[in-house]
Amino acid sequence: MSRETTSTHVVWHPTTVTKADRQRQNGHKSCILWFTGLSGAGKSTLANAVEQQLHERGLKSYVLDGDNIRHGLNRGLGFGPADRKENIRRIAEVAKLFVDAGVIVLTAFISPFREDRELARGLVEPDEFVEIYVKCPLEECERRDPKGLYRKARSGEIAEFTGITSPYEEPLAPELVVESGTQSVEESVQIVLRHLEERGIIPASR
Repeated sequence: MSRETTSTHVVWHPTTVTKADRQRQNGHKSCILWFTGLSGAGKSTLANAVEQQLHERGLKSYVLDGDNIRHGLNRGLGFGPADRKENIRRIAEVAKLFVDAGVIVLTAFISPFREDRELARGLVEPDEFVEIYVKCPLEECERRDPKGLYRKARSGEIAEFTGITSPYEEPLAPELVVESGTQSVEESVQIVLRHLEERGIIPASR
């Protein structure tokens, strides 16, 4: 008897309500705002500040934060190359579902490898993915060190830490670059919102 995987018999079932239907009801398009950068660069801070503004405008959004996701969906995954890849693959698939639901989803993950970020980009339409490089010098990230992780990495307590003992591959052509070492959170939020308005993802503010 042949042994077949369950997925062999899984068939995609189309939904009656479409993504376009949900977007029309919400009054805006949906997309992934993919915040990437070193630990301590300010990805989560910026993602939450942007979402606060979207929420105040009455727009549908949700933040998927790297640490929070590892408490549930990705609990048990480590930080080696294979687990990092699986971590991003899973979150990319979840983000795709949010886009289909008509929601603006903001993902705050180091996501150090270009290949994995491109995989996430390829799951949605070209105009539904906005890569935002939250750029901050390593020295500044280490100075901030909000969770004490750099100190632990330098002392050898944490192996394969991005920027110290594991590489971070900078985006080659991100839609946006935010210089979090020199720009305020408020300035950075406005950069992101203006980009979304210019692309017609959200209505222009009045």
